[in-house]
Amino acid sequence: MKRFMIGVAAVVVAGALAWAYVPQVRTLFHDGTPSRPPLVLAEPGSTPPAMPSLHPVLTRVSGAVVNVSVEGSRPGAMNPLLEDPFFRRFFGAPEAVPEQKSNSVGSGVIIDAANGYILTNRHVIADADRVEVTLTDRRELEAKLVGADAEMDIAVLKVDAADLVAMPVGDSSALKTGDFVVAMGNPFGLGQTATLGIVSALGRSGLGIEGYEDFIQTDASINPGNSGGALVDQSGNLIGINTAILSRSGGNIGIGFAIPVNMAMRAARQIIEHGSVERGQIGVSIQDITPELADAMQIKPWSGALVANVMRGTPAEQAGLRAGDVIAEVNGHDISSGTELRNRVGLMRPGEEVKLQVQRNGKVMKVSLKLAAREQAADASALGNRFAGLGITPIPEGHPLSRETTGLYVQSVAPGSKAARAGIREGDIIVEVDRRPVATPDDLRQAETAAAGRPMLVHIVRGAGSLFLAMP
Repeated sequence: MKRFMIGVAAVVVAGALAWAYVPQVRTLFHDGTPSRPPLVLAEPGSTPPAMPSLHPVLTRVSGAVVNVSVEGSRPGAMNPLLEDPFFRRFFGAPEAVPEQKSNSVGSGVIIDAANGYILTNRHVIADADRVEVTLTDRRELEAKLVGADAEMDIAVLKVDAADLVAMPVGDSSALKTGDFVVAMGNPFGLGQTATLGIVSALGRSGLGIEGYEDFIQTDASINPGNSGGALVDQSGNLIGINTAILSRSGGNIGIGFAIPVNMAMRAARQIIEHGSVERGQIGVSIQDITPELADAMQIKPWSGALVANVMRGTPAEQAGLRAGDVIAEVNGHDISSGTELRNRVGLMRPGEEVKLQVQRNGKVMKVSLKLAAREQAADASALGNRFAGLGITPIPEGHPLSRETTGLYVQSVAPGSKAARAGIREGDIIVEVDRRPVATPDDLRQAETAAAGRPMLVHIVRGAGSLFLAMP
């Protein structure tokens, strides 16, 4: 009992000392609840403290973002059973399938107020019979298509109107991961909407969305209808054109992509001046350098674009390039991959001079050449579903087989496309589909229609050999 009383006394003394010398203990047990800072009410009529806001920036540039409404038509799909004339007569089906009307919405950005030029995505206005633009002041204007580029998914529209507002164009090459950005557009046709996010990544490629890919990735919410809208920096400058999302449900999951404005504007200027985008070519087939290739070829550092083939009569051959060379720089810009080389050269016009830094057997060389005109790839919409993602041209004049065979030259293959999964590669020549020769994009489309519901047999020439591929 005596020991118990001594223990109680010790606890009481310790508590008293804590109460006297530790203010936090007094605060915790005062009235049985933690104390709170006193509530200070603002005086009536006083101005509350300013909160951070992008409102001034968005107010200044919102007039440059427009809603785009498209009315169009596309060929109707025929039931595979009715492709046979006998079944069409038996069921009394029409010989031709009527066109299907379509309506869609998207977004656009005014880049030239004086001339009424609007930048948007090509897929927004694809198959359009009529395009209408709605401004923030509710004016509805009919727009004319100036031109489009399928490989970069860029289109330019023109409207005739006064008092337009253009968005200032920024420099997408100055962007850094983590920079704040705002996506502006017309999601789901709701009307102009702004969403805030950051630059999640830069230089995204290999997604199979477009022929030329160097995307800005952002977590700013981008949804259907945002396509063609503006990606804006904190100063209100246009730094990208919202283009695509990665989603399993069709809605936003925080992975959106925008075309860098430097790429988009270079294409837009060509469209405005010439009605289309003309691309130059060096005249080589290229591939990425893997660690295994780098070790085998003793390439250090292992970056750049590996020349797999040099076509006859091209600027590359005239400049002395050889298979096995590594292109490390273009006009002073480092090249890290074949995709980056393709993007750099693909934004230049025929006739432009290009200075290359080339590595050959451990030695560094400087090479200058002028780009030749490149055959225009067929529009993917003309190739059918299974061949979508291929850039198809006639066999280039300088190709070793140009006078020895007929077929279609595969200029590019979108990663992840059905053609890529079937094994078709850049540089292949498609000579037959289901044992029928092909010479035009329309031949591919007709072959796919005839093979509806079953695999196709594709005969290709690759290098000095040939092989068959089954395309499901």
